[in-house]
Amino acid sequence: MSAAERRDGRARRDERPTAREELDRRRAEAGREIERRRAEFERRRAEFERRRAAGEPIIAPPMPDPASVQSTGVSNWNIANALTMFRVLLVPVFGWLLLAQGGHDTGYRLGAVAVFAIASITDRIDGDLARSRNLVTDFGKMMDPIADKALMGMALIGLSVIDRLPWWVTVVILVREVGITLLRLSVIKHGVLPASRGGKLKTFLQAIAIGLFLLPITGWFDVVAWVVMLAALAITVATGVDYVFRALRLRRDSERSRARRARRAARKD
Repeated sequence: MSAAERRDGRARRDERPTAREELDRRRAEAGREIERRRAEFERRRAEFERRRAAGEPIIAPPMPDPASVQSTGVSNWNIANALTMFRVLLVPVFGWLLLAQGGHDTGYRLGAVAVFAIASITDRIDGDLARSRNLVTDFGKMMDPIADKALMGMALIGLSVIDRLPWWVTVVILVREVGITLLRLSVIKHGVLPASRGGKLKTFLQAIAIGLFLLPITGWFDVVAWVVMLAALAITVATGVDYVFRALRLRRDSERSRARRARRAARKD
């Protein structure tokens, strides 16, 4: 190989982007895509609110939040996903602390409270990081709700096992959560069933109520815990019923259902 060819080869290698440059390019592309989707989301949401305020028929809800858009090349190895997996790993630790010594040891119970608080805080942090740093990935979108439901399910079942919370409360909440998840999957071919307005309040009240029941304090403190838990139960059931009615409306008013009714009417004619 001649000296000129070697120089050309080195020049071509120098022109290739480094791994860091390629990662920055992919992140920039992801950021532009999310901004484009966010602008479209805001436009669709404004149209949705206008039609609802005017009493016009609404065929489908607005587009989902931009955080639910498909990932565009961002690596799964990022801080947001690491926090999500950390929360998943905290679930068995939390369960062991809660159930140790039959749930009657104060030290273990306080440890369970601390782990539950840390896991709940990371739930908020990982979502904010994913959106602010353009780290939204398909893996994160799949694992985040799994981590949430695993933590809440472990807490409710554990509290019932140690006789701190009646089983009927645990059953009502878990049946609602699993049922709504299956309901949303069953109507996905008709459109997206977005989270209800009371969903965030429901999640917040459930977390506060569970945290209060986890504390090894009885007496008057139980009254406070039950007030919050009953409020969480009421919103849990109310939002569940709302989901059912919205799912029925979505099936009835979707383009797919209207096309099917039109075909049936055409065959009758």
